[in-house]
Amino acid sequence: MKDQTPGGESTPVVRQAGAPTDTVVVLSTAPDELLAKRIAHVLVEESLVACAQVGPAVISMYLWQGELEGTDEVQLTFKTTADALPALYARLCDLHPYEIPEFVVLGVPAGSRAYLNWVAQGTRAAVQPAAGDA
Repeated sequence: MKDQTPGGESTPVVRQAGAPTDTVVVLSTAPDELLAKRIAHVLVEESLVACAQVGPAVISMYLWQGELEGTDEVQLTFKTTADALPALYARLCDLHPYEIPEFVVLGVPAGSRAYLNWVAQGTRAAVQPAAGDA
């Protein structure tokens, strides 16, 4: 059976149904490129994310403790699964110097079957129960 888009044409694009293995995108930032690369490396190496992208430098404007701040930061984007989110958040907090690191999760309503499967495979080790936990 071929996958169907909302318009009905055949395509390798599939809709996600809200399962724990669904792919999600997580947005974050780091204070500099060196730390952003380190965070990205660790999270991929530990299979908490299938892909980490270190983006360009940005200036973030926000209120912090009543003061307007303008901070140079580096964007981070992660591809992972919904069931990896708790472990990913905990590890990001361990690696990050901010008191409250950005952690924004975006749902992925649809994507190519091959890519979504690749993300699920890439994070499977991070969400497997340890021996004796099952």
